[in-house]
Amino acid sequence: MAVERQLDPASLVARIVAELKANPEAQRLLLRTLLTNEFLGMPARLDRIEKDIIELKADVSQLKADVRELKADVRELKTDVAGLKTDVAGLKTDVAELKTDVSQMKNDIGQLKGTDLENRLHMRIEPLANQELHLRGAFLVHGPVQQRDRDFSTRMGEAWADGAITTAQYHRILDTDFIMQARRRGGEEVWVAVEASNKVREGDIQRARATADILQTVLDADALALVAGYGIDPQDAERAKAAQVHYLKVSQVRPS
Repeated sequence: MAVERQLDPASLVARIVAELKANPEAQRLLLRTLLTNEFLGMPARLDRIEKDIIELKADVSQLKADVRELKADVRELKTDVAGLKTDVAGLKTDVAELKTDVSQMKNDIGQLKGTDLENRLHMRIEPLANQELHLRGAFLVHGPVQQRDRDFSTRMGEAWADGAITTAQYHRILDTDFIMQARRRGGEEVWVAVEASNKVREGDIQRARATADILQTVLDADALALVAGYGIDPQDAERAKAAQVHYLKVSQVRPS
């Protein structure tokens, strides 16, 4: 029996390669035999990966474009915000100026009302004091639109010069809206200190009380405190009552 001679590996491979080159169909069969299905499907998967990469690049490109647009929007927004801040700052300045103007206007109106109130009271304060405080013969010795009574001014000046009253007390007398001399119905001398204000407040009450106390000390006679105005809050009305300060509602004042 003849023994078949085996080819060496190199010769075997060379022979197989020669056969495969001569037969392309055999190449495909051999590849299917040698390679797994997963490996054989790699070209298709590579095609899909390549497509995914192309799509990803397109998405990245779009994202970059969106980011550029977003940056442009942010820059525009910053510009708008800066402009808005400038506008707000200007508005705050305008509001501050308006508040100042309104405050000044209120002061001006208050001064006009105060002047009107003093003028109206000047012509009627004497009979009103007689009526409100149950006095008689009240007459002004000090007021905003009249010459001060010389005797009264002399007595106040001497009290200040002698140290009976302080400089602050002397100026309190001078700054009082109205001061009257009168008599009670029993004949006793009495002085009246009047503070007038559109709306009577705690400060008016305190000033009227302070002037009355100074008058009582200097003139050695009873002195009454009176506040007059278009209105008074209940709390200040209680303060006036506690301080023994009379309140005159100016609505009852009528020009002569």
